[in-house]
Amino acid sequence: MKKIGVYFLIALLSAASVLALNNKFNKSKWIQADSKNIPAQFASYNGGLPPDAFVQAAAKSTPAVVHIKVTVTPKANKQAYDPFFQFFGGGYGQPQPQVGSGSGVIITQDGYIVTNNHVVEGADEIEVSLSDNKEYKGKLIGRDPSTDLAVIKIEEKSLPYLTWANSDDVLVGQWVLAVGNPFDLASTVTAGIVSAKARNINIIREKAGNYAVESFIQTDAAVNPGNSGGALVDLNGNLIGINSAIATPTGTYAGYSFAIPSNLAKKVVADIMDFGVVQRGYLGVNIAELTPELAKKSSYDKMEGAYVADIVPGSAAEDGGLESGDIIVKVDGLTVKSSPELQEHIARFRPGDKVKIELVRDGKNIEKTVTLKNKENQAKLSSKEELEKASNAMTALGASFEELSSDEAKKMGISGGIKVSDVGNGLLAQNTDIEEGFVITRLNNTNVKNMKDFETILNQNRGNGVLIEGRYPGKNGVKYYAFGF
Repeated sequence: MKKIGVYFLIALLSAASVLALNNKFNKSKWIQADSKNIPAQFASYNGGLPPDAFVQAAAKSTPAVVHIKVTVTPKANKQAYDPFFQFFGGGYGQPQPQVGSGSGVIITQDGYIVTNNHVVEGADEIEVSLSDNKEYKGKLIGRDPSTDLAVIKIEEKSLPYLTWANSDDVLVGQWVLAVGNPFDLASTVTAGIVSAKARNINIIREKAGNYAVESFIQTDAAVNPGNSGGALVDLNGNLIGINSAIATPTGTYAGYSFAIPSNLAKKVVADIMDFGVVQRGYLGVNIAELTPELAKKSSYDKMEGAYVADIVPGSAAEDGGLESGDIIVKVDGLTVKSSPELQEHIARFRPGDKVKIELVRDGKNIEKTVTLKNKENQAKLSSKEELEKASNAMTALGASFEELSSDEAKKMGISGGIKVSDVGNGLLAQNTDIEEGFVITRLNNTNVKNMKDFETILNQNRGNGVLIEGRYPGKNGVKYYAFGF
């Protein structure tokens, strides 16, 4: 992979594992870095505000931001051979526990804490330290890879906590504070401004695939490894975002950081607390970048909105009367300027919720009322068991998938299929030589036309193995792959 562009780093003090992911607009790489070998440096701030401008916000937010330490025991399929252990009855060494750390934000006085999914994912033990150095054992309540959020709980009462602010009211240029524990330096506060909103940097997509929701608040507040899961607050000390990632060529802060907006985080956290999992509503559209040509084709004189390239059959969008070529400009009265904003707005709702969609079609503004559905195209909430089963099956494959558009299917002469958009490092990569672009047409001798078919067959055959049939666009010949699942 070409070593060009900006490097992006997940702000997490964990093992020095490296991951790479092409960014769609600058072919960047995503990396995780170990901060132990990064020297501390002194820096000064010469802003034009009074010296006590941030004192109130810092005093309010710091006690509610915690340090999280996690212990993960690697679960290798095959342990590495170690000659040392042959003297003790065997030649294979046990995987050694790994320790990582991050931050979290107390959101209720009885101990519920929001953090990033990547901070606690795979954790066997979670330790939480407050700003007064009191320590607690944390319990994982639930997590959501699609938004990189998780909720943990400690047993305590009358804790300081932060209040959710309305992230829709956040303005580019306003002052904000980032609060967390970079490099294990407890209770650190940095200041900056909001640089941009609704920023998509494709960092979550590697684990969540097409279900990833990225509409970050971008700031220039200094965020470093260990800040993940910490608070982004306004000058009133109210929570406007959860810090998640930074952009850097060095492995440390280099100018930009990214936070999950509070309105999205609040909904995800509420679902996890109420149901144990996220109840996410889906519109059922494939979105393309709005170009001048597409805008002109729709008799639209602006370059703001989300262009509907295709409608998923049986989806909420199809039932609600949306069509290919529509340009979505508002969701429940909230302006949609880009695809990330559309994702964020829709992700705040649950299956069964009615949502007003304002769109432009042939130069006319039209309003539709759509009842959102779940991934199975049902307008109802799913049980925790159903959602976890589907999530676990997809996670085991370790790859990302997307539905073929009608045009792609037509070119291949098929009625539908699932395209592998990222092979990942799970069972698919371990058991096959499938490459990106491969189109799955049949699974266990059953036709696959869309994601619903794909996930249903996977769930039904978990534990019994899987037979994949498909081919590459523009190439002749059908390929078959079979492996335990």
